[in-house]
Amino acid sequence: MRQIFILSILGMLLFTGCTNSGAFLAANQTIVNLEEGNYSIAATNVTGEAEAGYILGLSYSTGLTANTFALARVDGTDKLYTDALENLWANYEAEHGEVVEGKLALANFRYDSDILNLVLYTQVKVTVRADIIEFR
Repeated sequence: MRQIFILSILGMLLFTGCTNSGAFLAANQTIVNLEEGNYSIAATNVTGEAEAGYILGLSYSTGLTANTFALARVDGTDKLYTDALENLWANYEAEHGEVVEGKLALANFRYDSDILNLVLYTQVKVTVRADIIEFR
């Protein structure tokens, strides 16, 4: 009876938990030619960040994604990429004012992840960086 109890606890720990993938995977692409002078560079090197911490887990990066498999999230968000982009736009607005007409685009977009793996704790931090172009 005790073995069944231990096996059921181990099974629950093995098959429950949380996963996260801070991913930038684009299935479509828009090409904009910036050769006519109908734009200006509104800001360069604007960054946004998001992070999350987990217990009893492991995080890894494959270059395009940062993945986590863990028992439970204890800090941060489950939408790392989305929150990092929202943070990028908030940082832009804090320095340059509110976006009114929406004639802005991201250029030279970069995605980085920083991962900390300890025995009982893992943390993932996603950073997005871009130049912002304003069309006239």
